[in-house]
Amino acid sequence: MRMFAFVLLIFAHPVLAAETPPNFAMHETPKPVPEIHFENGEGQPRTLADHLGKVVLLNVWAACCIPCRKEMPALDQLQTELGGPDFEVVALSIDRAGPDAVRKFFAEIGIQHLALNIDASGKAMFALGIIGLPATILIDREGREVGRLIGPAEWDSPAMVAFLRDRFDND
Repeated sequence: MRMFAFVLLIFAHPVLAAETPPNFAMHETPKPVPEIHFENGEGQPRTLADHLGKVVLLNVWAACCIPCRKEMPALDQLQTELGGPDFEVVALSIDRAGPDAVRKFFAEIGIQHLALNIDASGKAMFALGIIGLPATILIDREGREVGRLIGPAEWDSPAMVAFLRDRFDND
């Protein structure tokens, strides 16, 4: 009888969603994201609208930023693990030295799964209201900001992967 009650108790409560990681500020309601312009590695113009329909983790970074450099392999691993039709890591460099500097940095540290995106003007950072690097914005399938994290994170940790997977599995 006790076992039956225990089983009922387990199934009576909904499965809890993955917990929000420390320092990840989730919004009560999604916020509009300003239109930002950047280029891919081939110099083709891009916007966040190119990613509608996917949950996007937009990471704004620069090669001169030590914490940015340290978290880039974890973002690459996250893209390897979760990237696909439902989710994408968009790493947006604001390096003024241009795409060749970013290519060199990616090669030095072995980045293989992140697309090269760059805004050498730095305008995206200001449009997004970012005051420090690295900065990461979680964007839903409709292109709205649902949360952000300022500073580095362990993007490939099991807790973070579960949190992000929960965002696009339930979106």
